[in-house]
Amino acid sequence: MGHVPVLLQESVDLLVSGRRVAGGAGVLVDATFGGGGHSRALLESSGDRVLVVAIDRDPDAGARAQPLFQRFAPRFKLLRGNFADLSRLLDAAGIDKIDGLLLDIGLSSFQLEDGERGFSFQTDGPLDMRMDPSCGEPAAAVVNRADDKTLSRIFRDFGEEPYAVAIAKKIVEKRSGKPFLTTRSLALLVEEMVPPYKRSHRHPATRIFQALRIYVNDELGALREVLETGLARLDHGARLVVISYHSLEDRLVKQVFRQAGKGCICPPRVPVCTCGRQPQVRILHPGGIRPQAGEIALNPRSRSACLRVVECL
Repeated sequence: MGHVPVLLQESVDLLVSGRRVAGGAGVLVDATFGGGGHSRALLESSGDRVLVVAIDRDPDAGARAQPLFQRFAPRFKLLRGNFADLSRLLDAAGIDKIDGLLLDIGLSSFQLEDGERGFSFQTDGPLDMRMDPSCGEPAAAVVNRADDKTLSRIFRDFGEEPYAVAIAKKIVEKRSGKPFLTTRSLALLVEEMVPPYKRSHRHPATRIFQALRIYVNDELGALREVLETGLARLDHGARLVVISYHSLEDRLVKQVFRQAGKGCICPPRVPVCTCGRQPQVRILHPGGIRPQAGEIALNPRSRSACLRVVECL
């Protein structure tokens, strides 16, 4: 169905209404460029003195960014790299403080629909799942090498899969005869292991593929890193917007935001604050923002999304 940005208007409105950007200047960073929908909307909704910097480690991002270069140069930059390296990337681009940071922590439709990338079992392809195919090891290497305890831990910790142990043992048993090299071969095995009466509206392999993708790309480690370094880069009044799609990501975002929003951390028995700690951010919309029914109807992939936002004090 092509790439459809999730919570587009909500995220753009929050970022462009930040103090400095609303005044017509500043630097906005879209650290998850993907299909470029959020970057385009930020460029269209902000003034001529607002620079939009996009980051993506997908080697195909440059081609998708060409229309933005043609229309918005020099207000638009694309930096190739992992958003976990945010500080290094910004330093290399000569950028210090920023006025807004967007993290849309999900796969783009381009990645999901490209069978050669191995993110989806809807079409058969190599069992890869790397965001950047030029580095790291593919999912197939993990599936065909790790022991059953390691696999079950990956499936449980990163996919919250209730049949993690049974699926891991079956993978180890079957791979000795024929290694798992394609998405379809792994999906079929998982489908056989999950009883029909225990299945939800999602394919039984959804959690397993999620877990492998998160593990292969160290997604939670990268997310924590970009949240912490991103907060340090925000100027006063700047905002950090995060759109997550499953409980592991959302839990981490809430944890980091809650910690950054804390003031005094002295023990309750201490009558007067001695730590001097001040809140770093103010949490906006504490319950999060979720897609409306109309957006979900147009883009079913948005149904699990949750947007959280903080403003730097």
